[in-house]
Amino acid sequence: MSHYLDLVMIPAQLVIAFFTVYYFIIAVAGMWHRKEKNLAAPKNKFAIVIPAHNERMVVGDLLDNLKLLKYPKELYDIYVIADNCTDDTAKIAASHGANVLVRFNKEEVGKGYAMDWAFPQIFALNKGYDAFCVFDADNLVHLDFLSVMNNRLEKGQKIMQGYLSAKNPTDTWVSGTFAIAFWTINHLWHLGKYNLGLSTALGGTGMCIAADVIRKYGWGCDCLTEDMEFSMKCLTHGIRTCWAHDAIVYDEKPLTFMASWRQRKRWAQGQFDCAERYIPRLFKAAIQKKSFMILDGIMQLLQNYFLLFSTAVGIMTYINIFYPCFTMILYNDVLVPRQFWTVIGTIQYILPLIVLLQIEVPLKIWFYWLLYPLFMYSWIPVTFLGYLDRHKKGWVHTIHTRSMHFEQASLTRKKEIDR
Repeated sequence: MSHYLDLVMIPAQLVIAFFTVYYFIIAVAGMWHRKEKNLAAPKNKFAIVIPAHNERMVVGDLLDNLKLLKYPKELYDIYVIADNCTDDTAKIAASHGANVLVRFNKEEVGKGYAMDWAFPQIFALNKGYDAFCVFDADNLVHLDFLSVMNNRLEKGQKIMQGYLSAKNPTDTWVSGTFAIAFWTINHLWHLGKYNLGLSTALGGTGMCIAADVIRKYGWGCDCLTEDMEFSMKCLTHGIRTCWAHDAIVYDEKPLTFMASWRQRKRWAQGQFDCAERYIPRLFKAAIQKKSFMILDGIMQLLQNYFLLFSTAVGIMTYINIFYPCFTMILYNDVLVPRQFWTVIGTIQYILPLIVLLQIEVPLKIWFYWLLYPLFMYSWIPVTFLGYLDRHKKGWVHTIHTRSMHFEQASLTRKKEIDR
């Protein structure tokens, strides 16, 4: 019986080895960053779009923040999509000088539908926008954001994702561990892929998209992770999603474990849904265009599958310790030297620590780091439940209540801003 199980375990662990080396290479590539200097003169005109559903507690802070951006005021306009609101979000947005687009549609609910509805209306105004920047209502935005995106547009980049930081990392252990996860992914995934010339994926907020891309291909993305869907849609056409490390956005992280659970489950549902629809398209496009960058997009969509797969293999390996079921284990020098796994495993723990040291996190975050493994392992059941519900599209709204001015959010993140 053990030899039959070997036929499963050996290729399974080779798959794990492949993904481990892949992630390791990208993580190492993310250790280096050159701050953008000598930014191009302001030229591009931006439409800032803020989808908002019952965001009266936070939308005013963002609008006040956006008025302070270090970019000519005549070169950007602000639009708030008051989407199915039952509070005074629209009134507050208007009082802060935003252009308000009011939408009511109880059948097509969610951010993707709201954006799909709003873009044609903004185009119809004929104001000559060169790009759209999208923020969530709970965000705060670094003052150089538009300047960095203008610089990237001048370099010919069409789709950019800004650095996703946290505005409330020290509120609770959940917001703290969530922030650690985002900081780590920013460097060890997004920046690494960008440095290697690969395409990453949009993160739902802090994103900039050239107007001609939306005009040509439309938005048309309404799954629970409309951001990733749009990135993959564009990647099939050979359009890369670039990482803008110096365009920083401060996002409100959930305060409670259950709030984070619901948000992450929604992400997992949307990512599985997106993977089922776009992996075949990406493979076909990669062959037709002979593009490794497009083929690599499949790796982005396989991440959740790999998490479940590696968990299953890990469980089988632990079972084997107490009840031997198979004989050939990858870690016992049969295929790969044991020292290889020791080095890889050690570096995987060290790299995230280097990230935290680079951005000089508040002292409280180091305590939260001790709880970080608990948060990360919770991704396993979240992802599994997301897989089971991958075809469901019920939108779960994340309630935002953390009112904060830009100066408060940036005070403890000075190193992150100046790096």
